[in-house]
Amino acid sequence: MLGIYFPNGTVITPDGRTLILAETWGNCLTAFDIQSDGTLKNRRTWANLEGVYPDGICLDAEGAIWVAAPHPGEVLRVQQGGHVTHRLTVSTKPYACMLGGFDRRILFVCTAGSSNPDEVRA
Repeated sequence: MLGIYFPNGTVITPDGRTLILAETWGNCLTAFDIQSDGTLKNRRTWANLEGVYPDGICLDAEGAIWVAAPHPGEVLRVQQGGHVTHRLTVSTKPYACMLGGFDRRILFVCTAGSSNPDEVRA
């Protein structure tokens, strides 16, 4: 796909009709309609995240998206349109997040001190 700036995490809505992806260098979440043949149409900005570099994402039961953002070092809960309802600061860089537990209400976050391969190996 042309014009997508470093695609990262993706989710598909429960009805199977919309794919949403994190554009890390685009500072946004982008949505597409999923056609019956699997092609994507109707590209649109789901949420503008100025100053945030989204990486891994997950969808919650209310339709909001949890976003792991190594810069600025937070995990955000974002509603369609870009309204941030929750902002969790972590001591390292969050790269992925997932809801789990019996009722899918526990937020798990994968963090690291760096994404630089040499630093991570050390």
